Amino acid sequence: MSKNTSKTLTVDGIEYPLDTQKTVLENLESQAIKVEFHCRDGHCGACRCALLSGDVNYRSYPLAYVRKNDILTCCSQASSDIKIATY
Repeated sequence: MSKNTSKTLTVDGIEYPLDTQKTVLENLESQAIKVEFHCRDGHCGACRCALLSGDVNYRSYPLAYVRKNDILTCCSQASSDIKIATY
């Protein structure tokens, strides 16, 4: 019996499959969810979303200021199921 390891991304109350090998932004794009972004490197902060639950890791720590309970979707990867709210 194999353990189900699929993860979910919940955006504004709607649940989607989550690929933890991709950034959160790449997951949003694969589901045709529109969010602002510019740099894809964590420099500008345009892709900021509220992290309501779950955990993310950064490929490299972003240069843009990240407020508590916010994430930059362009350079973060989910390490668990996550729930976010777009701004």
